[in-house]
Formats: sequence, C-alpha cells, structure tokens
Amino acid sequence: MRITRSAGVLAVAGVLALAGCSGTGQEDSSGEGAAAATDLDIAVITHGAPGDSFWDVVRSGADQAAADLGVTVDYNSDPDPTRQAELIDNAVSQGVDGIVVSMANPDGLRDSVEAAVAAGIPVITINSGQTQSAEFGAITHVGQDETTAGQAVGERLNQEGQTGKVLCVIHEAGNVGLEDRCSAVAATYGGTVENLQVDGTDTAQVQDTILSKLQSDPSVSVVLALQGQVAVAAVSATSDAGSSAEVDTFDISKDVTDAISAGDITFAVDQQPYLQGYLPVSFLQLYATNGNVVGGGQPVNSGPAFVTSDNVDDVARYAANGTR
Repeated sequence: MRITRSAGVLAVAGVLALAGCSGTGQEDSSGEGAAAATDLDIAVITHGAPGDSFWDVVRSGADQAAADLGVTVDYNSDPDPTRQAELIDNAVSQGVDGIVVSMANPDGLRDSVEAAVAAGIPVITINSGQTQSAEFGAITHVGQDETTAGQAVGERLNQEGQTGKVLCVIHEAGNVGLEDRCSAVAATYGGTVENLQVDGTDTAQVQDTILSKLQSDPSVSVVLALQGQVAVAAVSATSDAGSSAEVDTFDISKDVTDAISAGDITFAVDQQPYLQGYLPVSFLQLYATNGNVVGGGQPVNSGPAFVTSDNVDDVARYAANGTR
C-alpha cells in the first residue's frame, strides 16, 4: 500500500453505495491492472483557508480513502482563486491521474479546470461550484446543494415561529456557495434576511462585527453562521451583547456539537465534509480501474441534514474524532 503525501489517517468512512456505468477493469495475466490500481496520483485542491477546521475534515477523508485504496493523494489549498488556479495548473503539468477541486469562485478556475479536462485528466468538483461542474467538464460533483439547504433553513425557522431579522454571516468574500445559502434562506423565510460580511480568517474581527451589529440592531432574532468557527464567535457575541438572538449554523465541529449540547446553538446543517474528501478519491480510483462514473450525470449529495439537541449525541463522538 502506498503512503499518502497528506498527514493523518482516520476512521473508515463506510461502504459506498455506487451507481453508474462500468467498464471491464479486468486485471490481465501480467498484473498490470493491479499495478494501475496502486499507482494513481490524485491532486486534491481546495479553497480552504489555513486553520479552517472544516477543510481539515475534508482532508482527513481524502487521506483515509488514499490509505484504504492504496493511492497517493497530494492535498493543497489556497483561498485566493488565482493561486488556486495555479495549483490546478501545477497538477496538470505534473501529469496527475485525477483532480479533486472545490470551486468557490468558478469563474476564476474555469480555464484551469477546462485545461485539465482537455489534457485527459478526470476532474471531480466538491463542496462549491455544483452548477458549473458539468459545464466545465467534471465527471461528477460531491457536495451539498446550497439552495436546497438554505431553503430548508428558512422553512425550519418558520416552523420555530421566528419572525424577526435573520443575520446571515458570510465569512468568505466572493464565495458563490455562501451567497446562495443566504439567498435561499431569504426565499423561504417569512421575515427579513440581512447579509453581514466578515473576515473568516480573523475570529476576533468576526466576533466584534457581530457584536456591533447586535448592539445597533435589536430587531435581529437569529444569527445564522455559515461555518462552525463563525458560529462559536457568534455565541460569544450574543452573550456579550446581552442579546436573546438564536444562533444557528451551517457545518459542524466538536465546538459546534458541544454548543448544541449546551443549548447555545439551536441547530447545525451538516454537509458531511469527510465524505467530500473520501468519496471523490474513491470515485477517481474506480474511474481509473473500472471505468465507473458515479452519479448518473447528477451531483452526489453529501447533505444537508440537521443536527439538533435531539440527535447531537449520535454525531458528537465522530466530530470529536475529526471525521464529522
């Protein structure tokens, strides 16, 4: 078994339910089929910022798939779309066997992704960029439909009886997926939704910005974070402001599950980032060795699902392991 270039190997993700077309994938008498299965180099290139725990979980999933399947994974990330595009170009020049890429800024990555496809390298998109994935030539997308998830949040807030303003906190400028979440919440929620831009790489600034808004606008009844670390900062901000606003979030972590258990966060929307790392590496290995294309031309959904006080105990132990 080959060793991944990425550090850390965690628990196995589980049995994959696969559907799609197949090739022969038969190993010949020379053993070349087996050699090909264990001689794959896969580049995983995301827009994750340093210190973002969400992407640590994605990376853990990719590392585990590499260990399970005996392939090599090289993980790199950069939140700047120009530099992320350069990482894709570098992977193409190195002749990798497959590329997994998140597209928070699809327009900034289009040329590089299309160049990879033109070079005969299979590409799978993850997390962001679902709408543009097939257009750019990717064989499938693994992630959460952000419009579906956002609409579900708006409907859930209606069911709770919320009527005040929802403050939707966007932590990455230019990330189309985050903007889609907030727009979708606004489409189904019966009250007002206002977006608040923060710098997700600066937790102190995030907390101060939310605090200032809560102090100046008492109509805010819900602070909706789009990332777990932002949610934890929002909990502190609401406490400092003496606000009774509910805090909800997209994405989970150990801190988030702890806060749900403590009653500080009402719910989290889980898109299972571990699967966004594990599944595409598995899919590319199957594509290379057996001609399988998973999804039947449709995205493979890793979410959404709600985590609340009713089911948080079932999720918390995995979050503590860094796999949820």
